[in-house]
Amino acid sequence: MSSNFGHTFRVSTFGESHGPAVGVIVDGCPPRLALDVADIQQDLDRRRPGQSRLVTQRKEADAVEILSGLFEGRTTGTAISMLVRNADQNPGAYDHLRDVYRPSHADFTYDAKYGFRDHRGGGRSSARETIGRVAAGAVARKLLEVVAGIEVLGWVSQIHDIEAAVDASTLTRDDVEAGPTRCPDPEAAAAMVSAIEQARSDGDSLGGVVTCVARNVPAGLGEPVFDKIDADLAKAMLSLPAAKGFEIGSGFAGTRLTGRQHNDAFMPPARPGGAPTTPTNHSGGVQGGISNGQPIVFRVAFKPTATIASPQDTVERDGTATVLAARGRHDPCVLPRAVPLVEAMTCLVIADHWLRQRTVDVLGRDGGDR
Repeated sequence: MSSNFGHTFRVSTFGESHGPAVGVIVDGCPPRLALDVADIQQDLDRRRPGQSRLVTQRKEADAVEILSGLFEGRTTGTAISMLVRNADQNPGAYDHLRDVYRPSHADFTYDAKYGFRDHRGGGRSSARETIGRVAAGAVARKLLEVVAGIEVLGWVSQIHDIEAAVDASTLTRDDVEAGPTRCPDPEAAAAMVSAIEQARSDGDSLGGVVTCVARNVPAGLGEPVFDKIDADLAKAMLSLPAAKGFEIGSGFAGTRLTGRQHNDAFMPPARPGGAPTTPTNHSGGVQGGISNGQPIVFRVAFKPTATIASPQDTVERDGTATVLAARGRHDPCVLPRAVPLVEAMTCLVIADHWLRQRTVDVLGRDGGDR
């Protein structure tokens, strides 16, 4: 099983939904970066269950412990290991799923691959696995903000058929965090709350879209041909639980435009020596797999939560037909808690490429000639 991600800024996650703990090891973070538990905890608090009535009511503080890689408030350059202990475990609540496959869940596919599965909340297929990603992403975020001035901001732009109207150029974290949906459009957010509550009442679930922007990303990040920055972002996002779609810039809508309409015209740099500007950003900040200095903007589609309380046709492990109405604590909509996941994976990808670009620039633009 692959639990590793990244090239230069590397992470390895571990743990199961109802095991003793979950966590992550971060390798490749430069030394002397000021870092403390609060930097990590603030993002974990945005991911944790029980934060509002719209999400699963599993009660977890998700308090992070930093076990290594930190001394006197700064990173040492060695591996940073972080642990979050599971507290509100109730594995018995999943006994009815021991020999039953949940429709559209990873139950069957894990069994098909390994011949064995952890039915207690899904084991590694549970979204609780993402705690390690968020903790590592918080380290990457701190690095990006401190050394490069890069800001990563995500928000819920759609739930079911309710779409938000948002001006991404002026959006702030406070706007996103103003309500439990993490949708910064108040009118759309209110409709989303009603829709999620109705889905829960009906024993159903809803999907939607998270939009993310990375601001102040310098031109030149990305490693063609197979490690393009947009390709790595796509892999990162589609590795998230319940993620089913990724598009950057104009995405699929760009297929309805002509080249003359779609091309981002270059304008003189805003400052001497800077990157050319573009009045439009159909490219989403990436051209040829390399960042062009404009904001990187993309969207991630998440399916409705697979585990629902409504009766569904399914089969047992031996192939016997049965009907399942799942019990337990599950999100009726993953979107509010998906925002910090998307941000974390974005930070990991950009931090990795920022560090990789430092090796490209080691001789300077004059090739080292003096």
